[in-house]
Amino acid sequence: MKELKEKILRALAKNAKIDIDELAIMLGSSKEEITAAIAEMEADKIICGYPTLIDWDKVSEEKVTALIEVKVTPQRGQGFDKIAERIYKFDEVESVYLMSGGFDLTVIIRGKSMREVSRFVFEKLAPMESILSTATHFVLKKYKDQGLIMQFESDDPRISMSY
Repeated sequence: MKELKEKILRALAKNAKIDIDELAIMLGSSKEEITAAIAEMEADKIICGYPTLIDWDKVSEEKVTALIEVKVTPQRGQGFDKIAERIYKFDEVESVYLMSGGFDLTVIIRGKSMREVSRFVFEKLAPMESILSTATHFVLKKYKDQGLIMQFESDDPRISMSY
């Protein structure tokens, strides 16, 4: 069953909308086995959700994505968990990761504009106790996101040449 669950997870990671019948055929299992395995993984919080990956550049409502490096002072007895929890509760925050290296947390947010993102940093994030410093990096273009290639065709009208 463990091997089947791993195959199901790989298939769902590529396409969360895959039909159960198609998945059963693809994995050589019954529809009932697949349905039960998915239900069990949802109950065990192995499958946490089914988010949709949107290319906001192709939608009229433009969005800005920023990665914010955050250095913090860990809180006694709680480490980084309490401060990470306070950060991820903000609506603007898409992801929070504990990191190794030169900073402690990576916070990924999406906003309507660079101004909105910077306002979040200087009004909400930076003033929090335990925050020592932040460094904000704006995403200019996405080539691949969550395993999916975002740029399917080149917009470059020039002819590719090789020698």
